Amino acid sequence: MADTAARPRPLPAPDPFRSPLAEGLRAYRLIVAMWIRSTLAYRASFAMAFGVSIAANALDFVAILLMFSHVDTLGGYTLGEVAFLYGTSATAFGLADLALGSMERLGRRIRDGSLDTLLVRPVPVLAQLAADRFALRRLGRITQGLLVLAYALTVLEVDWSWTKVLMIPMMLVSGAVIFGAVFVAGAVFQFYAQDAAEVQNAFTYGGTTLLQYPPTVFAKELVRSVTFVLPLAFVNWVPALYVLDRDNPLGLPAQLAFAPPLVAAACCAGAGLLWRVGVRAYRSTGS
Repeated sequence: MADTAARPRPLPAPDPFRSPLAEGLRAYRLIVAMWIRSTLAYRASFAMAFGVSIAANALDFVAILLMFSHVDTLGGYTLGEVAFLYGTSATAFGLADLALGSMERLGRRIRDGSLDTLLVRPVPVLAQLAADRFALRRLGRITQGLLVLAYALTVLEVDWSWTKVLMIPMMLVSGAVIFGAVFVAGAVFQFYAQDAAEVQNAFTYGGTTLLQYPPTVFAKELVRSVTFVLPLAFVNWVPALYVLDRDNPLGLPAQLAFAPPLVAAACCAGAGLLWRVGVRAYRSTGS
């Protein structure tokens, strides 16, 4: 039974009447479903990997708890406020990592020539790469982030309104899309520097670590760069300041808290353009 569940199935032929986007989403869904069936064929292994993922990611928050065992505030933020930043950043990144984390393997595929196999298939290459070896164990990062976020929401003393309540799911969805765009843009860089996965990780994994701490602990030059150059601040810093009734360290207006969906859309458009440029610039290994 396990061998049957794990055996790859050929993708159905593309529907010529569907848009490229719809066809890509369809292919992504089918490939992901195949890998999920393969993973769940060995449930004990998946359960252990899921538990290890939660425990490993929890160590990041343990480090924050150790800091607060010696101080009352960090950059003027309480433990509950830092937990709120941590939970929103970790959850948004976890969603993007679950959906697109496999993009970091692009450099390896370029080096060994296996990318050519994906290019000749009648399925969008981006969908194939994103769904390749879909790792269900990455749900552990999302689960751990949501647990920390739930803790933060129980201890925060915030004057809640419907706007602030709705801001939280908006942060998670928009933040995941922004991180997803960074994953794609980082993968494009590997078309030109084939061994650059660590450079990509510096902006993805490094970015989520940065956003887990208050902006007040960093130099204003760094805060400006992740606001106006690589807009990671819109994942959680900018909207979180509105929720927590905090002033923006750059003096930006509070209305920018409602901008993450627009920023996410712009990031998607930019990442899509970069992806097309990267694919056109690709030259086969010839092997």
